[in-house]
Formats: sequence, C-alpha cells, structure tokens
Amino acid sequence: MSKQRVRIAVIGGGIGGLTAAQVLLRAGHEVTCFEQAAELREVGAGIQVGPNASRVLHRLGLAEPLAKVAVQPVAIEIKRWDTGRVLSAMPGNPEISRRYGAPYYTMHRADLHAVLRAGVPDAALRLGARCVGVTHGAREVIARFADGSTHAADVVIGADGIRSQIRRSLADDAPRFSGQVACRVLVPAARVPALASPPTVRIWLGPGHHMVYYPVSGGSLLNFATAMPSRAPAAESWIHEGRREDALAGLAGWHEDLHAIMNAAEGTLELPLYDRAALARSGEGRVTLLGDAAHPMLPFFAQGAAQAIEDAWVLGRCLEGVAPEGVAGALRRYERARARRAAQLQRLSVRNGKLFQLPDGLRQRGRDLLLRRLSLESFDWLYGYDVTSAPLDPERGSEGGWRWRIGRITSRRPLPEGL
Repeated sequence: MSKQRVRIAVIGGGIGGLTAAQVLLRAGHEVTCFEQAAELREVGAGIQVGPNASRVLHRLGLAEPLAKVAVQPVAIEIKRWDTGRVLSAMPGNPEISRRYGAPYYTMHRADLHAVLRAGVPDAALRLGARCVGVTHGAREVIARFADGSTHAADVVIGADGIRSQIRRSLADDAPRFSGQVACRVLVPAARVPALASPPTVRIWLGPGHHMVYYPVSGGSLLNFATAMPSRAPAAESWIHEGRREDALAGLAGWHEDLHAIMNAAEGTLELPLYDRAALARSGEGRVTLLGDAAHPMLPFFAQGAAQAIEDAWVLGRCLEGVAPEGVAGALRRYERARARRAAQLQRLSVRNGKLFQLPDGLRQRGRDLLLRRLSLESFDWLYGYDVTSAPLDPERGSEGGWRWRIGRITSRRPLPEGL
C-alpha cells in the first residue's frame, strides 16, 4: 500500500487504461478512469497474451476469471502457405507455464476487457467523457472534456490509444498507415472441429500475406486473421465490416484448411493497420502516456496489449510511495524504464511483417531454415522479462543483457507471433 495518496486521472478505458486503474487503485491512489464511449466495451476479435503479460494479470488476482474465458494452447506451429508443411513447431502450455511461471493465453479481446472491467469499481469510472486536452499547473494538471467539464489531478495518464488526444500535447505526429489491412473472422469451433482441437496457434506464411488462427472464448470460437496489402483507407478508421468474398479472393492458392475456416464464417471485420514512430519523450510535467498512446505497434509480434499491461505495472511501481509533489520525477523514471523495450518491439513488429510475407525464393528459403532452429529459449528475453521485479533504471544494467540478446535473436531468427 502506498504511503501517499495521489490523485490520478486515467484517460482511456481500454486494456491498458483498465489495467493501470487496477494497479494504481491497489496501491491506494485516488483513481478516476475516463472513457469517451457511453458504454464500456471492447471491439475486435482474438488476442494473444504472452506470459510476460499474463504474469501481471495473475498478480492482479485475475487468474480465476481468466481461466473461464481464455484458452491455453498446447502448441505453436508455423506452416507454409500452400502445402501446409510445418516449418517450425514449439510447445505451448503447460511447458510455457513451467518455464516462465505464467501461461500463454489466447482469448477474445472483449473477454479480457470484461475481466479487467470487473476489477474497477463503478465509482472510479466516468463514461461518455471525451478528453480534449490538458492544462499544466504548478501543483496539479487539469484534464478538459468536450462537454466543458474539467477534472483536477496530480497525474494524468494518456491511455487513449493510437489517436491519443493527450499525445497531441507532446508531439506533432500522426498515425502511419502500414499499407496493410487485417481481416478478422470468428467461427464457431463446432464448424471446423479438426482445426480447433487440440488448441493450437497456427501461423501461415506466404507471399504478400500471412495468416494466423487459434481458439478463443473458452475454445468455443476459432479466431482467424489475415494481413494483406491494401490502399490507404479514405478515412482513418478503427474497424469496419468487410466482404467474405474479398477475403476468399485473397486466399487463392492457399491451403484448404484456410478456405474451410473462411467458408464457415458469417462475416468479416477489416482493420487498417497503423503505427506511429517512437517518441523522443512520452511525457511532460505531470502527464505521461501508456500503451498505444505511447508506442502503438503493428500486430505482427502480438505484443501491443502485453506492452500496455507491462506499462501499467511499471507505472505503479514508479509511483509507489511518491508524494504529489514528486510525481513528475516518478513519471520520467517510468518513461525511461519503458522506452527501449517498447521501441524495440515496435521495430520488431514491422520487421516480422516483412519476414512473414516474403515471396518464395532465396530469402524465403533462408528464413525457413532459421525457423527450424526456434525454441522457447529464443523467447526468454521477452517472456522471461518480469516487470514485477526487474530493475527500473536502465542505467543500472537492467537492459544491457536484454539488448545484446535481442540483437542476436532478431538478426538471426524470425519470430513466430503475429496478429
């Protein structure tokens, strides 16, 4: 329990914002979470939560509710796009749980969001509150809202996503369209039983596209996602309905298993894929950023939500025992602790997207040879990183070994995650 009670305004009620609210409430701070939507809910489809993030969720006491909705895949496979030949296979759970002390989950985003929401009391939530900016003061910061209301706090945390309003006060940049769109479908597992059991994450690599599917919602649904080239949308949007016919056209020549899933789907969701450049600074005064507001990343490393969850715990550690007059220094410490890891994962996400979609040829064959060497040990730098105990100050050596190891891995080994 923190000895000091700090007034904290969390802007954004997504996965990162709700995790931060839980962490900070447990530390004894006065927390209010503001969400612009009138109803607190998550959109999208499946999500992968690696042990570096599930470890935090378990520390928050969420293991039991997660067990009711999440799936623990028993294996992770990477396959060739046309023949289905397995290029790489690694054990999933329980081996992952034994190695890292926490499981690898696949689940519906809405299920994770609901579990996090249940841990935040209604009194700490303000819905229908769209933040339009902040005003810095010597002793407090004022969050301003579209309806003309204001809220005074010792700290404002911008967890308001890739189009963050809080980020605008720190940087004059804009989301970058990746040139790709993700098509996502959810299929009842009963329609494709042979592909849904045993629970497995299967990643398919091919020219210009890659695909992944895995079970969610306690195994009752199969989440399927494909990334493919696309022109920039007319207007930046989060998600919209797509046409199954278009998705099937993109599967021409691909393995019959993928056609079986798409044919069993009733509709598709399309998501233009954006990211943003790493920030030189992700905070000022009593204001800081968290999750996609700070370091949005493409989904080709399956670490966007996980890094927001890591952010939340590190922020809580940095604010532990800090008096209101000392919060600015604590926020800068949090930003330093998170900057290198998050920026590196942003870069790796871009790189993975390129590696996953190589045209058949010499580079593709070289990639496939390296994939055979993958093992869980290749991911110790990622999944073994424990934000609940890792040193907070990079200058004290908390990242030196990590940088060297990730440099070795990324220069030689593509990484089997994505979407």
